[in-house]
Amino acid sequence: MTSGTIAAERPLRAFLVPTATKQGWGFMIGSTFFALGSAPGLSELMGSNLSNLLFFIGAWFFTGAGLIQLFLSGAISTPVSYAPGRMVRAEWLTAATQAFGTLMFNVSTTSALYARTAATEDRWVWSPDAGGSVAFLISGFFAFVAYAHVSRAINLGDKAWWSVLVNFIGCVAFGISAIGAYVVPNGDSLNSSLANKGTFIGAVCFFLASLIVLPQWDRAHGATAAKRGSAQTTGARRPSCPRGRRQPCRIRISPTPSDPKRRARRPPSQRPARIMQDTTSRCGSVITNRSR
Repeated sequence: MTSGTIAAERPLRAFLVPTATKQGWGFMIGSTFFALGSAPGLSELMGSNLSNLLFFIGAWFFTGAGLIQLFLSGAISTPVSYAPGRMVRAEWLTAATQAFGTLMFNVSTTSALYARTAATEDRWVWSPDAGGSVAFLISGFFAFVAYAHVSRAINLGDKAWWSVLVNFIGCVAFGISAIGAYVVPNGDSLNSSLANKGTFIGAVCFFLASLIVLPQWDRAHGATAAKRGSAQTTGARRPSCPRGRRQPCRIRISPTPSDPKRRARRPPSQRPARIMQDTTSRCGSVITNRSR
């Protein structure tokens, strides 16, 4: 394998590595497509065909982000001190149910592009959509359980808690949307306005829930804190002599008499010689010691 081939494979490997950043951006991009397809006024202007296409594209970003979340959620179970000895982790349940919901949305949005009869829409469009919405609701509940295991159940000062709350509101909105999208026997939706508004609100909530916990914010905060710490350290080490001073700093040092009893003022003939140190304009760098 040549070096050129290895260099070409590195970007591909980096792209395939699941990270929290890719998870967040995946949900944000998918939410953007869902919001555009259901935006009040805009969805009517675009028509159902274009809206369904936007939902189809957004669902794939949701699925990719959901699978990344499942991969990053860690082990399925954890040891406990009571029977049966192991318990499924709430964090993994959150990721697993949400990933399942995204797959259901894939089935629903793909079928919406081709469904032409009421029976097909009910079976392949609404049913998977309702199943995905229920999965999202379960996922939102387990997210609160998982957060309560590492912090207080209500923590207004933590952005992760706000992310969990906003995400749950989005899950509720998607559930309401599924109710409005129920297909009645004549092939129409039960309440198209409710379905679109629920989808739009849910998409905005999912976008915000991912935005506020992007790892970039933590890295930016850490870099700012490091710069402040470096500035404080530099200021603490700053020399006492003013910079730019051309004349050398002269510091007179009078040694203390070796005998404490001889601290009384003595005649000039008996006083010890004073030491004068000359330094360069960079204070603290001694050049010569001259006795006078």
